[in-house]
Amino acid sequence: MTRGTWTRRIGMTAVATAAVTAMAVPAGAQAATATGTTAVATVVAAEDVDYTTWQADCLTVMNQALPYLKQRIAAAEPGEKQALVLDIDNTTLETDFGFSYPQPANKPVLDVAKYAQEHGVALFFVTARPGIISGVTDYNLKYVGYKVSGLHVRGLFDLFKDVAAYKTAQRVNIESKGYTIIANIGNSATDLSGGHAEKTFKLPDYDGQLS
Repeated sequence: MTRGTWTRRIGMTAVATAAVTAMAVPAGAQAATATGTTAVATVVAAEDVDYTTWQADCLTVMNQALPYLKQRIAAAEPGEKQALVLDIDNTTLETDFGFSYPQPANKPVLDVAKYAQEHGVALFFVTARPGIISGVTDYNLKYVGYKVSGLHVRGLFDLFKDVAAYKTAQRVNIESKGYTIIANIGNSATDLSGGHAEKTFKLPDYDGQLS
């Protein structure tokens, strides 16, 4: 499967929004400064990347994230509220590869997130998606298996702010609630810059070709 075009992605968002608006979602539907960044290196041109390559590259990063998280979770201080912050598009969900609604989970990331949530770590999702599709996004994340402790989407005034600054402010907000962000996972520099996470893990974006 080849990477989707922006036209198809925009169309998919429109379809997803219409689908969720039209259906009644069941009431019970559940579905610090960084100390280092782990990233996957690749020399493959973005236009040549297929789904299998992307998944392999994501798995490489998550195979480094999981041992760290296991160690950090085991070393939690008494009463410490640990949190994992995650981006959404092409991080937790297969945005440019999943042309359906709900969009599929990015399995390497979902596996790591499930380990964290099963061991008491709260999952917070910080995205540049606009608030108008907050409900669509929340339902999608829960449907594929993420336990959502918080979903941060951009409000009207946030749309005019620098994305990196907006995302940093959301992590500061999470910390203000007493959480220690033990890791931050995303596929763009704007997901990870600005600190306020003990460690960051960068998934491939192939020179910005994946949002």
